[in-house]
Amino acid sequence: MKAIALISGGLDSTLAAQIVKDLGIELVAFNTVTPFCLCNKRDSSGCSHGASRVASDLGLRLISLNVTDEILEIIKSPKHGYGSNMNPCIDCRILLFKKAKQVMQEEGAAFVITGEVLGQRPMSQRLHTMSLIEKESGLSGLVVRPLCAKCLEPTFAEKEGWINREKLLGISGRGRKEQFSLAEEFGINDYPCPSGGCLLTDPEFAKRLKELIQHNEFNLENIKLLKIGRHFRLAKKAKLIVGRNEQENEQLKNLAKDNDYLFMPLDIAGPTALGRGEFNDELIGFSCGIVTRYCDLNGNINAKINYLRFNDGEGKVFLSQPSKEEDIVSLRI
Repeated sequence: MKAIALISGGLDSTLAAQIVKDLGIELVAFNTVTPFCLCNKRDSSGCSHGASRVASDLGLRLISLNVTDEILEIIKSPKHGYGSNMNPCIDCRILLFKKAKQVMQEEGAAFVITGEVLGQRPMSQRLHTMSLIEKESGLSGLVVRPLCAKCLEPTFAEKEGWINREKLLGISGRGRKEQFSLAEEFGINDYPCPSGGCLLTDPEFAKRLKELIQHNEFNLENIKLLKIGRHFRLAKKAKLIVGRNEQENEQLKNLAKDNDYLFMPLDIAGPTALGRGEFNDELIGFSCGIVTRYCDLNGNINAKINYLRFNDGEGKVFLSQPSKEEDIVSLRI
């Protein structure tokens, strides 16, 4: 008997897969990738690195699908709404289950397993919501949840005797003591996001994302910038992102595209900034002032800021005084 194991790279999905594997079920690991996953912060591609490690540790083949385009469409107008921020958890889960069903059919598998725990997530792991997600994804009765199975009605796999219900667990609620104890029992010591992780649940990121949608700038290139720097809305069609450290300065340079502006201090320590949109001379000067504000002036009253259009010549130098806090505080996103 074969099943598809949804693997996020976190603890719960790892435990669920281990439990079912130990019952003699052949498993194929499945994972979807989006730009919003925090399961492995060291990997900008999303969860795939964490899922790869878990699949490798369990000796499973991993199928990973990038669903960025589909999740972006969902975020703009989720059928089932948002959570506390910009997280369309129910619609996201339905998408994941639909993809899992496709893989299940392609692999000739009989059911899907997940690491869900009843009551752990306030939006997507309630009894009614779990049933709704199964129904809309076409997986009703075909999702086995080994960690909380005894809190739920038996699935088709359990009724048919493909999987022994008595070997499954009855965990519920938001506590995690039982999962941690089980991880110790299985010898699982390295799990990067035991409670999951999604940028869409982060209030600051969600605020920036909502602002992006409001200005009709919602695309993957702009979303990548939301993860880094200080953000300023200078005008309706002009935005400035200022690096907060050396790593972010380099990221901004790497993310710059044609027609973007780069602002960099000369001869002193300070941030790199990226300007995207429509910039006139006034906004260029204003941007230089914001960059100067975050420079180490060493007692000087101004700084030389080099600004250039990306891939368009060597740029120009602007002698700038630092912007005042009262002039920029309302512009910060």
